[in-house]
Amino acid sequence: MSAVAAARPQPPAARASSVRRSRRASTRRRPVGWRATRGGDRGGATICLLGVGLLFVVAGLFGAGVGAARVARQQARVAADFGALAGAAQALQGEPLSCARAGELVAANGARLVWCRLDGLDVLVTTEVSVEPLPGLARTATATSRAGPLRG
Repeated sequence: MSAVAAARPQPPAARASSVRRSRRASTRRRPVGWRATRGGDRGGATICLLGVGLLFVVAGLFGAGVGAARVARQQARVAADFGALAGAAQALQGEPLSCARAGELVAANGARLVWCRLDGLDVLVTTEVSVEPLPGLARTATATSRAGPLRG
């Protein structure tokens, strides 16, 4: 190109196309959602968020396990109380009938009669409830109750 051609002004359309060409050449296509970051921090917040989420899941499982164990313990207590009361109502008819009636009410409350004994007019009943608070973790809740006539 000669010095005269370089000094000659270019028409406006030619100038715009050269500017467009230079911009196109300098910019690359980036994926959708790409953002320029400073340093190597890309993805750090994601890992932190996953860690916090995992912490919430573990805490929730622990809370559910504790809750299931407490419910089983309460169910065993209620079954023992009702069994002892039912047995005490039949105490004058002897230990076999008294413990049989206690066993019926214990089973109706979702527990298992472990031990029953007539002590005078008092009935002592021990029950247990099996619970699986977390998969693969089986526990047994046990409760003992005594019922009989009022002394005073």
